[in-house]
Amino acid sequence: MVHDQGRLLPWGTADGKPCFLVGDGRGYLSRVADDMERIQLGMALELLGHADDMLADYGATAAQLRYLSARLAESLRDVHRVAVSRGARMADQVLE
Repeated sequence: MVHDQGRLLPWGTADGKPCFLVGDGRGYLSRVADDMERIQLGMALELLGHADDMLADYGATAAQLRYLSARLAESLRDVHRVAVSRGARMADQVLE
């Protein structure tokens, strides 16, 4: 499984640029990336539960809802990156 650009990793550089890994997908860094993706997806699920609770609470303040929105946006970016990375790897598997 070697994509032309490599595997899109679930983190970026300090200035927000994407990081890629070239390899067969069985090395240490691939396992770290897999673990990070699992953590990010789990955190997104927990955040959705928190969002459901907060949105059902009509006493939530504007500041609380803004904070929630910011965390949801961060999480959505992470989940999107995971989806793009996994989609590219699936396409590579079809081509093999």
